[in-house]
Amino acid sequence: MYSEWRSLHLVIQNDQGNTSVLHSYPENVGREVANAVVRPLGQALITSSVGSESILKTDKEVKWTMEVVCYGLTLPLDGDTVKYCVDVYTDWIMALVLPKDSIPLPVIKEPNLYVQSILKHLQNLFVPRPDPGSSQIRLCLQVLKAVQKLAHESTIMARETWEVLLLFLLQINDTLLAAPTVQGGIAENLAEKLIGVLFEVWLLACTRCFPTPPYWKTAKEMVANWRHHPAVVEQWSKVICALTSRLLRFTYGPSFPPFKIPDEDAGLIPLEMDNECVAQTWFRFLHMLSNPVDLSNPAIISSTPKFQEQFLNVSGMTQELNHYPCLKHLPQIFFRAMRGISCLVDAFLGISRPRSDSAPPTPVNRLSMPQSTATNTTPPHNRRHRAVTVNKVTMKTSTVTAAHASKVQHPPSSTSPLSSPNQTSSEPRPLPAPRRPKVNSILNLFGSWLFDAAFVHCKLHNGINRDSSMTAIATQASVEFRRKGSQMSTDTMASNPMFDASEFPDNYEAGRAEACGTLCRIFCSKKTGEEILPAYLSRFYMLLIQGLQIADFVCHPVLASVILNSPPLFCCDLKGIDVVVPYFISALETILPDRELSKFKIYVNPTELRRASINILLSLLPLPHHFGTIKSEVVLEGKFSNDESSAYDKPVTFLSLKLRLVNILIGALQTETDPNNTQMILGAMLNIVQDSALLEAIGCQMETNGGENNLFKSHSRTNSGISTASGGSTEPTTPDSERPAQALLRDYDTAAGLLIRSIHLVTQRLNSQWRQDMSISLAALELLSGLAKVKVVVDPADRKRAISSVCSYIVYQCSRPAPLHSRDLHSMIVAAFQCLCVWLTEHPDMLDEKDCLKEVLEIVELGISGSKSKNSEQEVKYKGDKEPNPASMRVKDAAEATLTCIMQLLGAFPSPSGPASPCSLVNETTLIKYSRLPTINKHSFRYFVLDNSVILAMLEQPLGNEQNDSFPSVTVLIRGTSGRFAWAQQLCLLPRGAKANQKTFVPEPRPAPKNDVGLKHTVKQRPFPEEVDKIPFVKADLSIPDLHEIVNQELEERHEKLRNGMAQQIVFETSIDQRSEEEWRKKSFPDPVTECKPPPAAQEFQTARLFLSHFGFLSLEALKEPTNSRLPPHLVALDSALPGFFDDLGYLDLLPCRPFDTVFIFYMKAGQKTSQEILKNMESSRIVQPHFLEFLLSLGWPVDVGKHPGWTGHVSTSWSINCCSDEEGPEQDDLIISEDVGASIFNGQKKVLYYADALTEIAFVVPSPVESLTDSLESSVSDQESDSNMDLLPGILKQQPLTLELFPNHTDNLNPSHRLSPTSRSKRTPQGRTIPPMGPETKVYVVWVERYDDIGFLVRQTVINICRRKRLESDSYNPPHVRRKQKIADIVNKYRNRQLEPEFYTSLFQEVGLKNCNP
Repeated sequence: MYSEWRSLHLVIQNDQGNTSVLHSYPENVGREVANAVVRPLGQALITSSVGSESILKTDKEVKWTMEVVCYGLTLPLDGDTVKYCVDVYTDWIMALVLPKDSIPLPVIKEPNLYVQSILKHLQNLFVPRPDPGSSQIRLCLQVLKAVQKLAHESTIMARETWEVLLLFLLQINDTLLAAPTVQGGIAENLAEKLIGVLFEVWLLACTRCFPTPPYWKTAKEMVANWRHHPAVVEQWSKVICALTSRLLRFTYGPSFPPFKIPDEDAGLIPLEMDNECVAQTWFRFLHMLSNPVDLSNPAIISSTPKFQEQFLNVSGMTQELNHYPCLKHLPQIFFRAMRGISCLVDAFLGISRPRSDSAPPTPVNRLSMPQSTATNTTPPHNRRHRAVTVNKVTMKTSTVTAAHASKVQHPPSSTSPLSSPNQTSSEPRPLPAPRRPKVNSILNLFGSWLFDAAFVHCKLHNGINRDSSMTAIATQASVEFRRKGSQMSTDTMASNPMFDASEFPDNYEAGRAEACGTLCRIFCSKKTGEEILPAYLSRFYMLLIQGLQIADFVCHPVLASVILNSPPLFCCDLKGIDVVVPYFISALETILPDRELSKFKIYVNPTELRRASINILLSLLPLPHHFGTIKSEVVLEGKFSNDESSAYDKPVTFLSLKLRLVNILIGALQTETDPNNTQMILGAMLNIVQDSALLEAIGCQMETNGGENNLFKSHSRTNSGISTASGGSTEPTTPDSERPAQALLRDYDTAAGLLIRSIHLVTQRLNSQWRQDMSISLAALELLSGLAKVKVVVDPADRKRAISSVCSYIVYQCSRPAPLHSRDLHSMIVAAFQCLCVWLTEHPDMLDEKDCLKEVLEIVELGISGSKSKNSEQEVKYKGDKEPNPASMRVKDAAEATLTCIMQLLGAFPSPSGPASPCSLVNETTLIKYSRLPTINKHSFRYFVLDNSVILAMLEQPLGNEQNDSFPSVTVLIRGTSGRFAWAQQLCLLPRGAKANQKTFVPEPRPAPKNDVGLKHTVKQRPFPEEVDKIPFVKADLSIPDLHEIVNQELEERHEKLRNGMAQQIVFETSIDQRSEEEWRKKSFPDPVTECKPPPAAQEFQTARLFLSHFGFLSLEALKEPTNSRLPPHLVALDSALPGFFDDLGYLDLLPCRPFDTVFIFYMKAGQKTSQEILKNMESSRIVQPHFLEFLLSLGWPVDVGKHPGWTGHVSTSWSINCCSDEEGPEQDDLIISEDVGASIFNGQKKVLYYADALTEIAFVVPSPVESLTDSLESSVSDQESDSNMDLLPGILKQQPLTLELFPNHTDNLNPSHRLSPTSRSKRTPQGRTIPPMGPETKVYVVWVERYDDIGFLVRQTVINICRRKRLESDSYNPPHVRRKQKIADIVNKYRNRQLEPEFYTSLFQEVGLKNCNP
């Protein structure tokens, strides 16, 4: 830049303007003259009053006096002479600011001429004295302050004066700062102020009198001689950052993220400096420090003239020079320079943070990825960071400190001055600005320095030379100012007699780490489709390979810096980035399985390092499945190993890396303690298990050969069970540490093995380390829920382990002491019940096992009642004897939902109506519509409520279909907390088989009589048995005489008369018997008059009464009001004739039975910013990629909004029953097929994408451009579209037309603005249909990424997890079954038929609805 201009260095050296005539006289003469002349002038300034004039009147007097003062400035500081000289000159130079009476008149008349001479004379003050004291420092500061004031306030300073002023500042700086630093010397005390004033005045000169190229060249050459002072680099960093802040403001506009700097630094740049001047000054100041990489080479720093001069004047030479403090501090200065460059790079990328002027923090703590689940709303530029102190004892480690501690918050309680091991969270990393410059542009500016710094003191192998050919393409200016000395090898430096490399071991790691981290951030900021020069890429990959070494060439600060700044590296689509995958894996094997990270603690917060490593691991996990058996290229085959048999630098297939990655993942989970990091690992485990299962299912998994198996077995040095990265420790982290590594690898070789291993590991830690932490517990339960849905055949015992562990988790949380119970604890229990439901619905056969069923039901009982009926050593306590005491109502609701899942869903999903509705689609309207009897209407139903939670709608009339009318029939609509179900029942007293073969009931006839059957015997009947005759008489028997013994004549006559009468009677009776027998024989059999006949079959039944009675609902006790309770009786009748009854019943039917969610999907192309541009992508399938449509169909299946009985994305069109005619469907389908509408067909107006399982339902809506708006939204749309600078997706989502009000805060009707579909087309609620309040709103936005695999499953699982989390966080959310139960209770209170018991029984025998039948 200045090659054609001459330097003013010789002009300064040859200038004699600081010499006086008195220098020609003996020393005592000059001292006496100076003391005599200066004292009156100095005392006059002290004692002078306002208006007193100077004693010097003529030009001749002033010039003679100035000769004396010039000499006086060279005198020793033992008297007041020098002070008086300084007072006089600092007073006179104010003639350019504000003339005073104390200033001689000639000076006032020609201020520029005299000030130029004064400035040259003042150089003598800054010449080091043999015994410098505080007085010289004080006088020098007085002069510097006067010069500052002169430069700031003078308005009449000529260009010549400005040039003299700049040369004066350069000269005094060079006089004091060029020589090696002396401990406690004047240079060390004044360095910061000297260089600060120089840069400040120089910036003022750029504004008012821009220096010519010779001055810039001279300043650049001189500054290069002062770089061994830390203040030089610090002040240069301040100035260049302040200039950069101004430069970015007008270069990239106000939308670019501002580069925030302290107000003090910003004040260095004059406000009146115009943009062109800022740009020119910025570039020149950037190169004023020359090549900052020279600071890593003591041979260059110690080769300046002043160093060589002192070297030649000192005896002993090398022994003393090697211990110069300035050379000892070079590593720290080098780091400060790299920190300044890093600040500039971050500013250009738009990710800058406020810089600190404290001691250097750790370079590898600079950058962190967004891992925190909690959103930090503090602007990045307002976040403070902790200052880090450095003392002499920790001097070495202080050089390995960070450049931007502002990017990581260090709590004051940190145990280390350099790191914060206790830190558990970090601020989200700001994303690079959209308008940031290209990578090539930044590297053209800073690449030469950064690449050279990144390879400082690297011991490369013989195959690579560190010459200029390795430096990436740079601008001509940067090539010009690159110093060849920075390319010197360690051997060259050791040959310098002034430098011994052994004195500086690893001290330059801090600056090198900062440069490596900065380069990683530059390459991670690559935009999509951006091209990077191959020279830059190749050298960057060399840097990564060198920095990621974990063997002999390991450098822990550099390794940590690369890892911390590379989380998004594999997501940037860099060409050839896969060549460094094995090196990253090796580095991760060193970091993640190591629990302590003792070798990194002095450089970096271990939590942040592990977090960045996990992010990199997440981006590496898909590679083996994606590339399969493709072999990775090796940049330096065999160059880093002397072992020819080693396969470390040999090409390997990507699939062979899978087991190493899985090993790292398992090991990381076993050693991780940070909640945020653990959640990331848990999410990755589900991805890798699902990927493996999918590949096995489609038969695409590749087998590796035996050699490759041996290869990655040898690479698994740090398997998941043993941590060997921390000082060779082999402390087992899990019981699996005793298992051989090969056995562990075999476990992960299949999806089933990986699934089982994941279940075992997660369940073990869920019930031990994680059960106290809510965030980890929720993530672990979500992982278990996802693993339950992976379609892999595993042993039932492993599935049972997952269910048992969740049950144990619930038991532990419920049993915690009452003071520990909180909303968060109950949220964990609710999430565990939800996870249990997922496992049971995905594997319903698990409840076929008695032990599993018993355990699950005991947990449900525990959640509902607060205790189990049977504990280990206690007697059984029955339900009726227990007092309900659940942990909370939320826990009770979750347990009831689990019980409903077990009783209603297991084995019954999907229902005959399909997965869109777990309930029956039949309601009263359906029964009336399809009934063949005209007398049935909505008043033909009887309504009862059981236990205040189940509404029974009973239709006693047969439907007139295939049901047998002769049997008692009842159709029951059961509306409960789990939904609506329809049952048709008939009372049949015969088996179903007999019923099928017999049309009507015919009683059996009486059999015909048969009198001729058998033998007839004539037997004389005796009054007493024959044995009576054999009993002998006694005297008592003979006491009563026989008749013939006492008879006489009179009695004989009477006896005869009686005997004749009896004979006649016998004859008469015999004749009657004979006549009646003859008449009986003449009659037919059976006699129709006397024959017994069965009663005819009943044709009318009170089937409602029969149903209630047979099922045990109808009893005297069920109708009685419970004592000491506000609840209604167990059985209550409802009066359907009351107004509003059927509206509330329809309202109840609209309450969903499952949680429902809505997902909006947008397709955004590069450069699109407005809503209309993004929405128009959906208008045609030719606009978007075919994989995007494939991705959409993987999310769910298309459904017609008008016919869909489930959730459609809007309450006005959801859960439709009997709402569409059969004739409209074909016409709509033909209309859809006739044109290419692309993905906009799923905009929610006619179709949506829908997915449902037993526990949730999701509607995927693809918004399309607005065609027509309601009047209430026209104004708001125009306001939104007028904003042409809407920034990307968040702006779209803020627009009212795209805001879907899923949960309006009302109970009756929606207002027009809330009835909009996702496309903002007017869509009104059907007449008479009321919409229930749904609770807190949950929205999830999915942005398409250009990769299609099993993303549909993962997106759905993510949506489900996010929405469940939002429901857990909400205070107003109630589960569906609770909302339905509350509505049923409300219906009971409003429409209860308060009858007496006799009236209730009477009503059961009376018909209903006939009086209301339509004619």
